[in-house]
Amino acid sequence: MFNSKNIKRFYKIGIRKIRNFLSNDKCKECLIFLFFVLIAFVFWMLQTLDGLFQTEFKIPIRLKNVPKQVILTSDVPENIRVRVEDRGTVLLNYMLGKTFFPVSLDFNDFENNASHLHISTQDLKKRIVTQLNVSTKLISIQPDTLDLIYTNGEPKKIPVSLNGDIKAARQYYIDHIDFTPDSVTAYAPSEILDTLTKAYTQPFTLKDVTDTVRHRIELQRFKGVKFVPSHSDIIVYADMYSEKQIEVPIYGLNFPPGKILRTFPSKVNVIFQVGLKHFKEVTANDFLVGVTYENVLQNKEDKLPLSIINSSQHASHIRISPSMVDYLIEQQGNDSILKLKQ
Repeated sequence: MFNSKNIKRFYKIGIRKIRNFLSNDKCKECLIFLFFVLIAFVFWMLQTLDGLFQTEFKIPIRLKNVPKQVILTSDVPENIRVRVEDRGTVLLNYMLGKTFFPVSLDFNDFENNASHLHISTQDLKKRIVTQLNVSTKLISIQPDTLDLIYTNGEPKKIPVSLNGDIKAARQYYIDHIDFTPDSVTAYAPSEILDTLTKAYTQPFTLKDVTDTVRHRIELQRFKGVKFVPSHSDIIVYADMYSEKQIEVPIYGLNFPPGKILRTFPSKVNVIFQVGLKHFKEVTANDFLVGVTYENVLQNKEDKLPLSIINSSQHASHIRISPSMVDYLIEQQGNDSILKLKQ
C-alpha cells in the first residue's frame, strides 16, 4: 500500500535516476545539440517573419446613438473581415497581443430621409486604419459597404403562411396544421410594408407523416423587413383513414311542381374514407345523393345514374353502391305514370 514513507522513497529513487541520466555524457551531448537546434530555429523564424505576408482579422462593429423610435429592419453585422499585408513580425504582434476596438458608427452621421443608412468603403476604411500600424497595408474589407434599412413608422400584423410540402404516409392524411404564433409583427418602411400580406416560412419538406409533428421554422427573410418573432412553431396533425358505409336516401332536385321521382331502391349505400378522429361525427345527414330533373330528361340509359350532390368535408374517396337505379316519374294527384324505366 502507498503511504508517506513509500512515496518519499519512490520520489528519491526517481530523482536519482533523472540526475544519473542528465550526468551521462551522451545525454549532455544530446542536450547541447538540441540547444543549437533551438537557436537555429529562432534565427530561421526571425528571418522568415521579416518577409511580407497577408492575413485576415475580424473587427467588431457597433452602431450607436440609434433613436428609440427607430427600428432597424436590416441586421447590423457583428464583425467586419479585414485583410491586411505587412511584415510577419507585425502580423504576429496583431495575432498575439493586439486587440482591435469595435468600429463605431454614429447613426446621426449617416441618417437620410430615405430610411437608409449607407456606409461606404471609405467611411469604413477611415475607422479601421487608425487601429493599424503605419506600415500595414489594408487590402480589402468584407462587407465593403453597409446598406442598412430602418423605419420609425407603425408596424403591421400579418398572418404566417406555410411554404412547404407535407405528405402523410399511406393510409394516413393531414387533418390540419397549426402555427404558434399564427401571425407576426412586421417592421419595414411604409413603401415595403404596404406590399406585405403574409409571412412565409422557410421552404421545408415532411414526408410519411403518421403522428403529430412539431417543428420550429424560421420565416423567410426579406430585405428591409424585420419579423417579430422571426420564427413560428408548426404543428402537423395526422390521422389514420378508416372506411365507413352509410345508407342514404335518394332525392330528386329541381323537379316541377306535381312531379315526383321514384327510385328502386329508394336508398343507396355511400362508402367513403374518414379519419378515426371524425369517424363518429359523419352521419347520413352530411350527404345528399340524387339527380336533377334536367339530368333525368337528358338520360338515355335504362337506369338512372346517381351523383353526390353534397358530402362531409371529412369524407374522401366517396362512392355509391349501387351507382345506377331503376326509376319512374309520377304525376302527383294522378295515377298515371309519365315514364318508367326498369
